[in-house]
Order: sequence, then structure tokens, then C-alpha cells
Amino acid sequence: MSRMPALFVGHGSPMNALGSNEWTRAWRALGESLPRPRAILSISAHWYIGGTALTAMPRPRTIHDFGGFPKALHEVQYPAPGDPGLAVDVKRLLDPLEVSLDEDSWGLDHGTWSVLVHLYPRADVPVVQLAIDARREPRFHYDLGSRLRELRARGILVLGSGDVVHNLRTYTWGERSTAAYSWATHFEALVRAHLDAGQHDPLIEYSGLGDEARAAVPTPDHYLPLLYVMGASVPGERVSYPVVGFDGGSVSMLAVQFG
Repeated sequence: MSRMPALFVGHGSPMNALGSNEWTRAWRALGESLPRPRAILSISAHWYIGGTALTAMPRPRTIHDFGGFPKALHEVQYPAPGDPGLAVDVKRLLDPLEVSLDEDSWGLDHGTWSVLVHLYPRADVPVVQLAIDARREPRFHYDLGSRLRELRARGILVLGSGDVVHNLRTYTWGERSTAAYSWATHFEALVRAHLDAGQHDPLIEYSGLGDEARAAVPTPDHYLPLLYVMGASVPGERVSYPVVGFDGGSVSMLAVQFG
């Protein structure tokens, strides 16, 4: 099997799991265009804990890690199988880092399933989640991603799910199509420019990008999955943006594909 792409997806609201809009249609088209992976290793903004862990259960549950949304969203199930063997393999790749194998407490959170329900709607590709260690600096996450690079040659899709710009304080609730704030579009454009130029260091040390970075990334959880995917890329690899747009003015739906 040829090397799988590495993919970061801006997942936005969990409501994207339901119905059809410009982004969910783009996700579905993307899933149809990608080679079928043997398995998926997902790094979701919503498993942000004090350590590094992997889901290692054969049947991960669908986690509805949100409140205030319609009953129909809480009823969504994404019954993809897990892959305990892959979890063990990834743990070995990350040695000597201490990595916990979670066999019963987590599962697939909405950062993962709200996207995969469109990318792979049959839920027939095994999925393992990798937790983000909230105690670590950005460089740690990028370096960890580089150790995942070899998985791609084994037919495994390295998937990061977050948002390049994610500021809910300024989000315009109920107005999906509202114009994006200038600071949000400027920061996203800066990210794209560095990606196009293969300049990863400024994006790793993103706090040095100024006031717009502080507005776009008020907390690191939704940004850090991008660093894992950047780390898993191959130097000089083609970068493309199969999904674009802003939700509520301050949430970037940008998807970044390497390869």
C-alpha cells in the first residue's frame, strides 16, 4: 500500500455530524477521494488530559462530550471497531515515553466521530484515539507526531481534529454564514503561508505570531492536533486544503492534507 496522507480537519460544531452543509459535503467527497486506510489514528482536541494515552478497546463507545444540543445529536452512534494491536504498536513507537493503554474509560469523542461519520460513514475502519498531554509544550506534540510518520507507510491515516482558529468567546451563535473576523482570516492565512513554504517552526512556536495568534488560539487544545499532523508529514510533501471556510466568524473549518 502506498503512503496514506496525513490529515488535519477543522471539525467545528458537533452539529456538523447531522444533516448536510458545505463542510460535511466536502468531508464526504474527501473520504471518497482518499485511499481506504487500514486503520485511523485520531488525535482529537477533546481528549486533552494530563498524560499520553491510547484507546485500546476492541469496541470503543461513542462519547457525547457536550451539552445543550438536540436529542438527535446525543443519539448519534459511530460503531467503528477499535484496534488494540495498533494501540500497542503506537505505544512501542513512542517508547520510552510513558503511554497508558485505555481499555475501558474513553472511546471516540465528537472531535473524532463528528468528522468520521462523513469521511467513512459505514464505520468500518478501525479507529484508535491518541490523547493530547495538556502539560506539554507545543514542540513535544510536533516531535510526537514525527514518531507517528512511519504509520502512514503501513496504510494508517494519521488524523488530527481541531480548529486552526477556535475562539468561542467571539463566536456568533446561530449565524453560521457570518463574515469571519479580520484577525481570524489573517491568522489562518499566515498558517497557510508557513505550511506552503514548509516552515514549521513558526507554527510550532505559534505564540510568537502576535496578537492575532492570541485571539485565534486562546487555548491550545484545538490547535495542537495540527502539530501532530505536521510532524507526521514528510519534508517537501505536497500540502493542500480540501475544506475551507469559517463558522460563526471565529472558528476555522480549514482542512490540511499532506500527501
